[in-house]
Amino acid sequence: MSEDWPAIMVVIGIAMLQGARHAHIDAIQRAATEMSMEIEIIELRTMEDLENNPIDALMLPGGESTVMRLRGNDAASRLLPSLYAWMRENDARPVLATCAGAILMADPQDGGEPLVDAEIDRNAFGGQADSFESDLDCGFPGVFIRAPRFGEVADKVECTLSGEVVGVRRGNRIALTFHPELSNDSRFHRMLLEACA
Repeated sequence: MSEDWPAIMVVIGIAMLQGARHAHIDAIQRAATEMSMEIEIIELRTMEDLENNPIDALMLPGGESTVMRLRGNDAASRLLPSLYAWMRENDARPVLATCAGAILMADPQDGGEPLVDAEIDRNAFGGQADSFESDLDCGFPGVFIRAPRFGEVADKVECTLSGEVVGVRRGNRIALTFHPELSNDSRFHRMLLEACA
């Protein structure tokens, strides 16, 4: 183990609602290896998965936010309300949300307060044909696929693209409109693990 990180097992829950879930799993494992940190990844599909497996941090991947809401609120799953409750129980809990995950954080549509304070607009960068890659102002390689756009942002700006906000942060919660899991840079996944340590 690295001297910089405690010799404890960190448990990361990943919402398996839709999107590049397995790419996130690979990115989290790569980040843990870089940090010499022991992790366990729990795949969350239902409310019971979260109830039966205490987690230290949450990965909320992208996908299609409407589909994610339908699957996550389905009577057989009820995962999304459980995740919102888990996040709201303790503001310090680390969360990394990407693309549609950022939409679910900024606009939960469950009657509760947003989990990051930023307006967001679905697919505002364009459709699938408008997907692109670009170096971000924070030096990170941004991959944008049917990406949402942040509007007015009250939380800390984490990252920008030519001055436009593409990443916001509230404490240990990070919401990104791009896909860090599709790059070889594990910086944001490392940040998630660092927040646990």
